Amino acid sequence: MEDRKDGGVDIMREWLALESHKSELKSFCSRNILIILGFSCIMAVVALIAVGLTQNKPLPENVKYGIVLDAGSSHTSLYIYKWPAEKENDTGVVNQIEECKLKGPGISRYAHKLNEIDIYLTECMVRASQVIPKSQHEETPVYLGATAGMRLLRIEDAQLADKVLAAVTKSLSSYHFDFQGARIITGQEEGAYGWITINYLLGKFTQKLSWLYLRPNENGAQETFGALDLGGASTQITFVPQNKNIESPSNALHFRLYGRDYSVYTHSFLCYGKDQALRQKLAKDIRGTDGILRDPCFHPGYETVMNVSDLYSSPCTRRFAMIHPFSQFQIQGTGNYQQCQQSILELFNTSYCPYSQCSFNGIFLPPPHGDFGAFSAYYYVMDFLNLTLEETTSQEKVIDTMGKFCSQPWEELKTYFGDVKEKYLSEYCFSGTYILSLLSSYHFTADSWKNIHFMGKIQSSNVGWTLGYMLNLTNMIPAEQPYSTPLSHTTYIFLMILFSLILVAVVIIGLLIFYKPSYFWKDMV
Repeated sequence: MEDRKDGGVDIMREWLALESHKSELKSFCSRNILIILGFSCIMAVVALIAVGLTQNKPLPENVKYGIVLDAGSSHTSLYIYKWPAEKENDTGVVNQIEECKLKGPGISRYAHKLNEIDIYLTECMVRASQVIPKSQHEETPVYLGATAGMRLLRIEDAQLADKVLAAVTKSLSSYHFDFQGARIITGQEEGAYGWITINYLLGKFTQKLSWLYLRPNENGAQETFGALDLGGASTQITFVPQNKNIESPSNALHFRLYGRDYSVYTHSFLCYGKDQALRQKLAKDIRGTDGILRDPCFHPGYETVMNVSDLYSSPCTRRFAMIHPFSQFQIQGTGNYQQCQQSILELFNTSYCPYSQCSFNGIFLPPPHGDFGAFSAYYYVMDFLNLTLEETTSQEKVIDTMGKFCSQPWEELKTYFGDVKEKYLSEYCFSGTYILSLLSSYHFTADSWKNIHFMGKIQSSNVGWTLGYMLNLTNMIPAEQPYSTPLSHTTYIFLMILFSLILVAVVIIGLLIFYKPSYFWKDMV
């Protein structure tokens, strides 16, 4: 009987031992399974982050290039632009990477020495060949746009202007680029392309996207900047008027850019660039003199001699042409800002206006509206005079500075600015006064002066018509708003990492709750 009891006890002990072993095995397996699951979850999150980083890493650079030559009245400049090939329709992605100024005057001055045009263009075209990878030469477009200097030559002699363009075309076609032609652009085009350039570089055309709603915000459209361009032979004003009613149809342009319609006013004043305006003023003022012109727009002590025939060689001065008893005349500077401005204002005929409001010469001008970017000679002149900081430069200060500058003796000025060419230095008094007079004729007041921003560059790109010209000819400005992601690459990566870390934290807390519940519940027991 006892043996039977002992046998039963042994069997019970073996069964209990077996059950205990099974429990330990289950516990061991459970622990390991949880560890494996937790490890796998963490690895999945790490993989998620890695995939996000890899997938959204910028692709190897695939770029395109474009070349534009700005053949102005006084000089020619070559600009090289670069942009990502996959982002052609995104505003602000085109960057200027090179500027090369050709040595010599504008191409119109080569009308009687066509054989020198090839040499004239060589240095900068060779430079372009060095900057742009050779493998991309054949697909890089080259454009040449000639402005007011060639417009004047075409007025004088259309056949001669065509010969200049033919010589330029022959020279540029000899390089292994994709030459797209040389042409004289209109004043209206020059104004419009300058307006496009400024607003493209400032990002004014794109509409802001809301992060939560993947569509353009109705209030995301930005106010555009107006464009004020001053060259040697012409000047342009272009902006979107507050009242879209443009009374003169010839001054109206209509664009649809990035999904928005723009009614733009523009006008180009031929012969009112700073160089031709100075010639007009001199031609006007020598009438009735004895061959000596005492000119308030030049510094006291400044003297120079000029041929009458050279003064009248431009179509811009023909309205003042008359027979003089002298073939040369002498300019003697007297340096008086007020008298200089009075003489300049006589170039602007404000005696009649067939519209509700005009600038001068009977040209319609709506009230200037919004901010304006003033570039080219506007910027170069005001930068020399240290008057480009709008925060500290009021119209009153500009007038005061011009008064002091114009009255400075010529010899003193030469000593102080010894590194500046005398021709340019001698004309800054006239140019600064002319800018003030011209902006006044556009109805800018002491109050609205603060809306004028003198611009040389925006980021790395020169402000001017050339970029807008290339964007138009390469069809890089879409009519409709292109789709773009609501998040930047940096923001996307940040959110991926943030959400992944949150996921890791949740998994770890879940494991602790499941595996060590006493850590969380012991205070409640």
